[in-house]
Amino acid sequence: MISWGTILGGAALTVLFAAVVPLVLRERRPSVIGASLVSAFAGPMAWNAILHRVRGSEFFVDIPFKPFPVSWQDTGSGVFTLAVASVLVGLTLRNKPAGRVLRVSVALGLVALLVDIYLY
Repeated sequence: MISWGTILGGAALTVLFAAVVPLVLRERRPSVIGASLVSAFAGPMAWNAILHRVRGSEFFVDIPFKPFPVSWQDTGSGVFTLAVASVLVGLTLRNKPAGRVLRVSVALGLVALLVDIYLY
């Protein structure tokens, strides 16, 4: 079972790596950077809190492929981050093309997935 310390540490690691996403994508507005950081924390935090609450230990089984040992738990972190980022970044870029929102949101979801797979 995932502990609260691991949940918080994983969310913090995700924020650390996600901090570069808006900058790499040339999104320099403070509101976009803030929405990205909140999304990077809230997505993994929410998903892993749900798994902790329901004792969903069967979600923590990695596929037997050493280069990319993904599990349902890892995938959930990416999906929840994508969902939260789509809303929060979408609100900050509401007058911009949807592709711009999607680009940032997908990148944040991918960061959350990769951090979850390889760092916790």
